[in-house]
Amino acid sequence: MEERLPNWLMKRAHLTPNRPAVEFEGRTLTFLELHQEAEKMARRLACQGVRKDDTAAILLRNHLDSVIIIHALLYLGVKMVMLNSKLTSKELSWQAGDSGAQHLISEQFFSEKLAGIEFPHILQKEQWTGEKEAPIQEEFPLEDTATIMYTSGTTGNPKGVIQTFGNHWWSAVGSALNLGLREDDCWYCAVPIFHISGFSILMKNIIYGMKIVVVQKFEAEAVNQAIMKGNVTICSVVTTMLNRMLEDLKGTSYPNTFRCALLGGGPAPKHMLERCRDQHIPVFQSYGMTETASQIVTLSPEDSLKKVGSAGKPLFPAQLRIEQAGREAEPEEPGEIVVKGPNVTKGYYNRPDATEEAIRQGWLYTGDIGYVDAEGFLYVLDRRSDLIISGGENVYPAEIEAVLSSHPAVFEAGVTKMEDAEWGQVPVAFVVLHEGVEAGEQELREYCRQALAAYKVPKEIHYCKELPRNGANKLLRRNLKRQV
Repeated sequence: MEERLPNWLMKRAHLTPNRPAVEFEGRTLTFLELHQEAEKMARRLACQGVRKDDTAAILLRNHLDSVIIIHALLYLGVKMVMLNSKLTSKELSWQAGDSGAQHLISEQFFSEKLAGIEFPHILQKEQWTGEKEAPIQEEFPLEDTATIMYTSGTTGNPKGVIQTFGNHWWSAVGSALNLGLREDDCWYCAVPIFHISGFSILMKNIIYGMKIVVVQKFEAEAVNQAIMKGNVTICSVVTTMLNRMLEDLKGTSYPNTFRCALLGGGPAPKHMLERCRDQHIPVFQSYGMTETASQIVTLSPEDSLKKVGSAGKPLFPAQLRIEQAGREAEPEEPGEIVVKGPNVTKGYYNRPDATEEAIRQGWLYTGDIGYVDAEGFLYVLDRRSDLIISGGENVYPAEIEAVLSSHPAVFEAGVTKMEDAEWGQVPVAFVVLHEGVEAGEQELREYCRQALAAYKVPKEIHYCKELPRNGANKLLRRNLKRQV
């Protein structure tokens, strides 16, 4: 028998109608008001020809209207393809076409990009008029597809990750079982809602009955002010965001009302985590991806100080193992991170070959390299595709980046590989210096030599104003390679 749950927002509006739900630029909607706005938006979308079982590609900014549109589409029973707004028109055209979407829903802000998109049915929200009665989905079948999000596509075209209602449900439940939930919780959403890190906050919002603050873009000063005022208890960040928040804090800390910064998006430099520890800033490192509907491994609150640098243990519904050459690795032995759980995707849209390669007997082979210690805590080393093999030795870019970024003059660093006649491959670094500070290449190489084996020291160091990042602020090492 098909497992179903009541429509999440409708249920939440019935349970806690007057509780604040979403704040955006000073305006706050209660859960009842959010439900009413979603019903109205569903009627407007129906008037535009959007109906049950359609697929709609979504190109929207972090905005209150975007939150309402997402819920309206869930009300109508429409699958959503979340488009990354940083992509080119050509890339967006490909993803919208590949997903089989009948509609592309966007806004005037993207009019220039939309002009270059080859798609037959583009709906800009500013042009919608009229309403039409439409049946509202009162239940969500957990096996049904809710969203499709395309992976970065390190090689070839990106793949559309299928995320079911069950994936999103268990992602939220697993996080709550780890972090707990308080009546006064408020989650700050400065990460893009087209990315799983942002979209998962929208799902937690209605499943938990927790207020969220949505902002159009990340600004360190703004999020710090919200935390300092005691209005925000949790925020989701990646390393570069946390780094900027620390710079803005200038050595101060947060009030006790702040429960944690949930850190994802790849391995974080240990010196940064130690700095947070010393400033009494609670940072819980996590590990997850589009294929796991956000985090699947997270450091528990009680372990955050004794296991600095670890991503933690699998969330309650999930399982984890490390594989090396077809066998389960020993403690401390690096290998591929393999995960399993009800929040793991059932596959890639229209890509049975990629699905079969990545998912075997229910286990997802992530392509990431890490190890677990004797107590079962995961340490993420790097992407397998980013691994540098120099003279037969494995070199992890994240390790070099952590050393470089600990130098007082360096704001952030990125490392990639370069072909070398003698060693096969060698590491090459790109650094962003703090404003008004200088550090020569020789000085930085010498600094690396004090902490790293000779074969890990960057062959070259290049200076740049910023590092290439995607819409979720993750470092794009493949773009560094192009500069080499």
